[in-house]
Amino acid sequence: MTALRKPQVAHTSKAAPFAIRAERAADVAAREALLDACFGENRHDRTCQRLRDGRAPAAGLALSAVHAGTLVGTVRLWHVSAGGRPALVLGPLAVDPACRELGIGAALMHQALAAARARGHAAVILLGDAPYYARFGFSAGKTGELALPGPFARDRLLAVEFTDGALDGAAGMIVPTGAALPKRRATRALQAHAA
Repeated sequence: MTALRKPQVAHTSKAAPFAIRAERAADVAAREALLDACFGENRHDRTCQRLRDGRAPAAGLALSAVHAGTLVGTVRLWHVSAGGRPALVLGPLAVDPACRELGIGAALMHQALAAARARGHAAVILLGDAPYYARFGFSAGKTGELALPGPFARDRLLAVEFTDGALDGAAGMIVPTGAALPKRRATRALQAHAA
């Protein structure tokens, strides 16, 4: 197992430093509020949420961006089977709208992908905007025969391989395979979302 790298501090042209670090338990409320603000409170109804419900993110692959002591960005990766091939699903990636010009989203992506590669994962899949994610190596080249457990736009299902051929021949449903959250924690999370 590879040790998690020290938090990075990025300096932007606006001289606004931020740090990316492993997500902490104290980040949960701020993360959930940020996700609600970015995606709406109905975000739990989205197709990719089916891959996260009741599951823990992959070890070492839940990151937070902090600016001036406040959580301003988040990204998490989750274990899945992509038509029988082990992979990760990335998402959601969210950045506080007031901080979007600081490069936080790109920094979170670079660090998350580097950490996934360092931990030996072979491929990452996401549902997102192809022009934005192409700069990180994502394309629809290996996802044409894959499906999600709900409606999705085919051209938004993207993947990047760290190991050549990791998704060759991948076909079928993408399903969650990550560790289940303890029953009490999963129930509490669902109750918080319902409130």
